[in-house]
Amino acid sequence: MIAVLQRVSCASVTVDGKVVGSCGAGLCILLGVGVDDTKQDAELLATKISKTRIFTDADDKMNLSVKDIGGSALVVSNFTLLANYRHGNRPDYMNAARPDVANELYEYFKELLGREVPVEGGVFGAHMHLNIENDGPVTIVMDSGELKKKSKG
Repeated sequence: MIAVLQRVSCASVTVDGKVVGSCGAGLCILLGVGVDDTKQDAELLATKISKTRIFTDADDKMNLSVKDIGGSALVVSNFTLLANYRHGNRPDYMNAARPDVANELYEYFKELLGREVPVEGGVFGAHMHLNIENDGPVTIVMDSGELKKKSKG
């Protein structure tokens, strides 16, 4: 599972001209679910993201988590994060999970993260427009596979 975290002042997602999800200060998270991903991947990422200290404290040091600042999150499903771009100029998405599996794990991830901070989301599978006011910019890419390696070793 791949998550792209962006520290934001605010963010919103629109489908068919209607805002379907938004957040204030906090995180905009693009989430890609891979073919081999399981609930464990969602659990590892949700736990790590809720504790990641990328918000500034009174001394202007990145020392606070989204939970610490009372922030919120906007989570948007994005299968293109699993693009294979190694051959040719047209990426393939064979590494992305089937839509039914991806949606189940996307919803599970939102539920888990929602236990720590307020969470809204996009519409799975829809054509969406994101409006992101990046703060920093601070952008971090997390891979649950890397977190699994850490927990084993």
